[in-house]
Amino acid sequence: MSETHGFEATAISLSELLATVVEKAGGSVVQVSARRGVGSSGVVWSADGVVVAADHNVEREDDVTLGLPDGSTVPARLVGRDPSTDVAVLRAEASGLAVPDWSDLGGLKVGHLVLGVLRPGRSVRATFGIVSAVGEEWRTPAGGKLDRYLQTDLDILKGFSGGLIADVRGRALGLGTAGLLRGQAMAIPPETLNRVVGALLEHGRIPRGQLGVGLVPLRLPAALEEATGQATGLMVVMVQPGSSAETAGVLLGDILISLDGHPVSDLSQLHSLLSQERVGAASELRLVRAGELRTVAVTIQARER
Repeated sequence: MSETHGFEATAISLSELLATVVEKAGGSVVQVSARRGVGSSGVVWSADGVVVAADHNVEREDDVTLGLPDGSTVPARLVGRDPSTDVAVLRAEASGLAVPDWSDLGGLKVGHLVLGVLRPGRSVRATFGIVSAVGEEWRTPAGGKLDRYLQTDLDILKGFSGGLIADVRGRALGLGTAGLLRGQAMAIPPETLNRVVGALLEHGRIPRGQLGVGLVPLRLPAALEEATGQATGLMVVMVQPGSSAETAGVLLGDILISLDGHPVSDLSQLHSLLSQERVGAASELRLVRAGELRTVAVTIQARER
């Protein structure tokens, strides 16, 4: 066989393999109609009608419909959402749905081939690329925890978010989303989905922590900047009665510097630290009061919504 014919045979084999993977994965991907004028995707979580979708594509809580792989349409309702990980859980009156073969991501490397399988309309669409970055635990800008960081170079087609990212063996690597980092095609890994979906099915929300204070960023004087190693802190302008902060003795005018040793120089840093794991736990706030550094003990309360 000539080199040209050998390349052609390899290309045909790869093409057939990818088409088979898309067909298989597409059986677990549904159309989600929960946002005006925008079709998006969802992935079957359980055969009895639980579907996981991208939270930023779910505007309506009622009057949601799912387009199933067999061409039928069924009503669904929102069970719960977690904007911090961009996960929403929907439930439909359906049975016998195909659940994907979730991977544990073992052995996954940068450069491995991946497919994005989506269903923004009645038919399946696909995009093809590689894993561009793999990392350990990662905090999203909204404070959610992804158990692994998985970024791809997949094209962000209409309906990409909420679709399935699969490897060339057809194993599901995660829920696709472009809603965590602007312009980045990422996968919410199975371990994270297990944790978040389980909590949403049980409680309807993910507990998040709060201190019960109003804060504004403040530039630190040179001496405090040198002492703390950071240029800004968060000045307390309001303390909510009965809050974690009031119980801990936080006062108006205090400047928060860190929580459990993690710097908080802006509000996004603090929000990312007030995660589910800290709710009900004993923590330490480092703050500046009357020009002096102090440490106070605080127990983080759960935020209602």
